[in-house]
Amino acid sequence: MTEYGRGPGSEPWHPDDPLYGDGGWGGQQAAQQAQQSYGGQPQYHPQQPQQQYGDWGTGEQHGYGDQSYPQYDEYGQQYAPQQPQHQQPQHQQPQHQQHQAPQQHQQPQYDQNGWPTGSYPQDPYAGGPQDPYAQQPAPYGGEQSDYYGAPEAYPPPEPPGRRRPEPEREPEPGTDWDPGPDQGEHAFFAGGDDEDGRDGEPDDRRGRGERRGGGDRRGGGKEKKRRSGLACLVVVAVFGGGLAGVSYFGYQFYQDRFGSAPDFAGSGNGEQVTVTIPKGSGGYAIGQVLKKMGVVKSVDAFVAAQAANPDGKNIQDGVYTLQKEMSAASAVELMLSPKSRDNLIIAEGKRNAAVYELIDARLEVEKGTTAKVAETRWKTLGLPDWAVNHPNVKDPLEGFLFPSSYAVAKGQKPEDVLRQMVARATEKYESLDFETKAKSLGLEGPWELVTVASLVQAEGKTHDDFRKMSEVIYNRLKPTNTETNQKLQFDSTFNYLLGQSEIDISESEINSNPDPYNTYTNKGLPPGPIGNPGDDALQAALKPTRDGWMYFVATDGMDKTEFAKTIAEHQRLVDKFNASRGN
Repeated sequence: MTEYGRGPGSEPWHPDDPLYGDGGWGGQQAAQQAQQSYGGQPQYHPQQPQQQYGDWGTGEQHGYGDQSYPQYDEYGQQYAPQQPQHQQPQHQQPQHQQHQAPQQHQQPQYDQNGWPTGSYPQDPYAGGPQDPYAQQPAPYGGEQSDYYGAPEAYPPPEPPGRRRPEPEREPEPGTDWDPGPDQGEHAFFAGGDDEDGRDGEPDDRRGRGERRGGGDRRGGGKEKKRRSGLACLVVVAVFGGGLAGVSYFGYQFYQDRFGSAPDFAGSGNGEQVTVTIPKGSGGYAIGQVLKKMGVVKSVDAFVAAQAANPDGKNIQDGVYTLQKEMSAASAVELMLSPKSRDNLIIAEGKRNAAVYELIDARLEVEKGTTAKVAETRWKTLGLPDWAVNHPNVKDPLEGFLFPSSYAVAKGQKPEDVLRQMVARATEKYESLDFETKAKSLGLEGPWELVTVASLVQAEGKTHDDFRKMSEVIYNRLKPTNTETNQKLQFDSTFNYLLGQSEIDISESEINSNPDPYNTYTNKGLPPGPIGNPGDDALQAALKPTRDGWMYFVATDGMDKTEFAKTIAEHQRLVDKFNASRGN
């Protein structure tokens, strides 16, 4: 609805209300002042429900006293400005003409909201300002109940001139939260009460905390100052911590880029520690292990010391006995010294039987334990496919316990140590491409190439002899060899057969033993390797000389080996050997 009973909305008040359909703020019925359209002529209305205005059911409108209220013509046009209009369809009578009232009352003035302004004459029928409903005749001929007498009823609307000021609200319970002032210095940084600068502000523009907490804020002044001081302290702490963090990381950045790495001084504090360096570890990985064990202070210091030492790159994997809190330079020097090595060293050419004994001693297990494991579990220790299922082989692991340094300590299992050695040998043979090069050398496969290398290692006295010794083997294996008829005739194979290392072997003893490892009575290579060849022997087996050597004799019986191409030259070397022994 629009304005108190004149709109098409729901009924605003109860029909029995004396002001039901009131036409003015004075609550008066001004029927005698009502104006009729068409000069008092009756107006034709169709037989259909019409929504009435003003006094419900009469179509009359009333004003304030003798003042006329805005009227609606027959077309529903309203003379009052800026008021919502409601048109009612009317049927015009062509015979009638619209007549103007002979007397025109002075038109009242209205503000922008449609309320009348100016002074009004005293309404003789109006009640007092405290009783707007006084002296009102009860409509419809009887006294009616006052529906606004209940204490919970909403008071009727009044014009602006009669509106009473709203009572002040009860102050709400105070809270500890203070949002701070709306203007000026923020309360977060204000040290005192900010109420002095807002005395001239209206009450409704003050902070919400003021409305909630009441007008008297003097009691919370000290508390507010205390909170403000604490907040400032927090801000200082945050900024200070941030500055300290930036300074720390800046220093670290400078140290990483331009400063020297942290390092201990001296050769250690006397506390020994055992360090295991994994296989394939570079300088950085070694430094990490040493730092973790407390040997060096930083990885960068060790890497720098290793790079500064000419032999630094020669540090190998294995077990080292070092001290804690060593300078990086002293740690590098000690790791390059044999004194620090605590590894199990497998020498070149050593047979498996001797290696098994060394493992037993290092693991502090019963003698023969490792040999038994090798005999019963050799298939599970990682041999390559081409190294298995060879007939008459005394030890399938022979030639696969690669000569090197191994980290072996008490508590380990023999099979773990053996598996480590087999893996090292297999890796070495694969890196040298034994499977491909064996056929180019006239051999049946890499197994025979390993066997040749073991013979070179066993018969050669020095590394300078290895390539000549390799040529002797290949020349004697040739089908065209008529000097020895493809027999190697090596003492080393016979000694391997017997598990000995003898020089003086009688011809009758040799010729009477038909074992496949006896190369005096059997053509070709022995069933398998007779030891564990090292790097030099392996390289010699791959690259023999091409000088035509067929014979060799250790003329001093120990360290000196001489070679010959013919049987006559060989005989002269034998005579030289016998002379050295006093025969």
